[in-house]
Amino acid sequence: MPGKMLDTTIAGSLPKPAWLATPRTLWAPWHLEGAALEEGKRDAVRLALRDQEEAGIDIITDGEQTRRHFVWGFVERLEGVDFSKMITIGIRADRYKAEVPTVTAPLRRKGPIHSDEVRYLRAQTRQRIKFTMPGPMTIADTIHDTQYGSRAKLGMALAALLNEEARELAALGVDVIQLDEPAFNVYMDEVRDWGIAALEAAVEGLACRSVVHICYGYGIKANKDWKRTLGHEWRQYEETFPLLAASRVDGVSLECAGSRVPVALLGLLAGKDVYLGAVDVASETVETPEEVAKVIRGALRHAPAHRIFPCTNCGMVPLPREVSRGKLHALARGTELVRRELLGS
Repeated sequence: MPGKMLDTTIAGSLPKPAWLATPRTLWAPWHLEGAALEEGKRDAVRLALRDQEEAGIDIITDGEQTRRHFVWGFVERLEGVDFSKMITIGIRADRYKAEVPTVTAPLRRKGPIHSDEVRYLRAQTRQRIKFTMPGPMTIADTIHDTQYGSRAKLGMALAALLNEEARELAALGVDVIQLDEPAFNVYMDEVRDWGIAALEAAVEGLACRSVVHICYGYGIKANKDWKRTLGHEWRQYEETFPLLAASRVDGVSLECAGSRVPVALLGLLAGKDVYLGAVDVASETVETPEEVAKVIRGALRHAPAHRIFPCTNCGMVPLPREVSRGKLHALARGTELVRRELLGS
């Protein structure tokens, strides 16, 4: 995946236009229906691409404009998941409640899930593209199971389906497949016991780069409140990074900006690409380029420049659109400051 030093990207989501879905809301309902909805989604993707390209982002995404939620985009197209049987459960170790569908039969893909989205994305830009999907553990934590009897069995079944989908997307021209695993910062024993194995199964044999996104969640109240309980230093990564360093996944996307993550933990990811969260999505304050550059400089003490991809901490769907655009520009400009320093110009 050739590029320039310190290639920038985003975690995945961008805010949706108000005419498409309710702003600043997770699981936001669509404001359009039928053919108008499909056209509206494509228009929103073009706007998301334009925002990233104008800011100077190097590896771009579709902003997850075609999905109500980062998990549902994949789950809605699976046989064996019954959306008529919704149940309210606690997710992320009961950090907050969510209304979720029920797994009532063996899981199968009905067919390609994101292929049309990727074809459209690939046709709209000459830049490298990244496509995001939920990871198996996070999906297992965000649905109700009455079929498999254990999260591990459910997670491995999901991993096989994710791998089928990811291989197809790589063949369509995706440069980076990202699996989102916020659950990896919550269920440490499960990460060790089956989470890494499921992640490896999901990325096995890909003809593109793979990355797992592990953050502390969207900038919503439940996550902000949880972060206040984590103490002076957030060391969850200390348990997962050594396991990931020994895995077949190519890179790890993590949260650094505005957080209490010790940057030295990057040293545990030797040999992996580091998608460095240098923009705080839990704040509506737009970073200055110098603030972004400071995060990158800190990371360079623990990882080589060719392995670092400056990024956002997490998705920006809950933010105002003008704030997200400002953060995109800050990310690109701050990264350029460090590039010039490294090149001596």
